[in-house]
Amino acid sequence: MLKLIGSRLATAIPSLIGVVIVTFLLTRVLPGDTAAYFAGPAATPQAIAEIRTKLGLDKPLPTQFVDYVSALSKGDLGTSLSTGQSVAHEIATRLPASAELTLCGLIFALLIAVPFGIAAAVKQGSWIDHACRLITTAGVSLPVFFTGLLLVYLFYFRLGWAPAPLGRLDVFFSAPETVTGFYLIDSLLAGDLETFRAAAAQLVVPTLTLAIFALAPIARITRASMLHVLSSEFIRTARASGLTSKTVILTYAFRNAMLPVVTTLGMVFSFLLGANVLVEKVFAWPGIGSYAVEALITSDFAPVQGFVLAMAILYVALNLIIDLAYGIIDPRARSEA
Repeated sequence: MLKLIGSRLATAIPSLIGVVIVTFLLTRVLPGDTAAYFAGPAATPQAIAEIRTKLGLDKPLPTQFVDYVSALSKGDLGTSLSTGQSVAHEIATRLPASAELTLCGLIFALLIAVPFGIAAAVKQGSWIDHACRLITTAGVSLPVFFTGLLLVYLFYFRLGWAPAPLGRLDVFFSAPETVTGFYLIDSLLAGDLETFRAAAAQLVVPTLTLAIFALAPIARITRASMLHVLSSEFIRTARASGLTSKTVILTYAFRNAMLPVVTTLGMVFSFLLGANVLVEKVFAWPGIGSYAVEALITSDFAPVQGFVLAMAILYVALNLIIDLAYGIIDPRARSEA
């Protein structure tokens, strides 16, 4: 297992180096002048030139890259020109908000999609199977921002069941003391049930938005994988041996069908991190997605570079977790590693 972890980390290093290079180059070729934006519309050319010199943007591109990599090697992601705060601090502050929303959406989707996919495979051709195919098709067809706006209109504007989509907490509540950065967990640790209920209420609609987006691929691959396994010879042998249907489906069929599902979970989690950018803007969620969009609009390079690098590290960690999960689910994966 340690050999597997080492090999995966070794292959991830060139990927992260490539991310650093590509992100640096892309932020430099994007339209817009950072110095002119922060100098203001009434600034003189001399003032803009002074700001450009202060930011180091007057240096040759190779020199700027060397300075960026040197700072990066020391753990310095730069300073946001918009907020004046360290990018590393901003990402560390906002990442729990994005992670809480993403994990809640993924868990909610799992709780629905996996049993739904299993039932659709077991009862192939039934109304459950048709409903599964209909829902998965609708889930992949609807843009995530459209789903979010539709749910806001329905549950907040029309029915009045959901609170205003204005962040992680209602304005009448204060954030709990930070322990994990997850409001649900921190409010429980503080014993503040009122804040917990308020945070949970704010999470419901954005979680449902992400869950609808994530449900479709998970349910589809669960159904397809279960259908493949249920047609295998060892399943027919298990049935012929007199094992109960529950034992055959959950113990034998589902465990053998889990590898494609785990792979899909990794892909879906990556997609959700990207979809978070749109969902956070719709629900005014103070996560790193909205932070990166605001920085991109103002041509603030450091937060954009920090965001992309943080996402790349998360993807590497996620792929490593998936590889480890393979070894737990299927011993053959451990022996091959």
